[in-house]
Amino acid sequence: MTINLKNKQELIEKFGKNSKDSGSVEVQVAMLSQKISELTEHLKSNAKDFQAKRGLLMMVGRRKRMLAYLKDANLEKYRALIKDLKIRG
Repeated sequence: MTINLKNKQELIEKFGKNSKDSGSVEVQVAMLSQKISELTEHLKSNAKDFQAKRGLLMMVGRRKRMLAYLKDANLEKYRALIKDLKIRG
């Protein structure tokens, strides 16, 4: 259920300011989105895994709060991020 190091570095390079920027909101949202998609796939085949479902709901809530912060702080970055991640319809 975790992101491997190669995928993590790719996300940091794509959404971060530099190759060591793993703490910015954009990178954190991208990593959470990756974890959410992996967990969603897991739950498709394991519908009764309630701990995984709880973890998924917690991650979605955390991502929602981070996106709300980013929307208030910088609207252009928010719009670019949701467009790149394809998380809002």
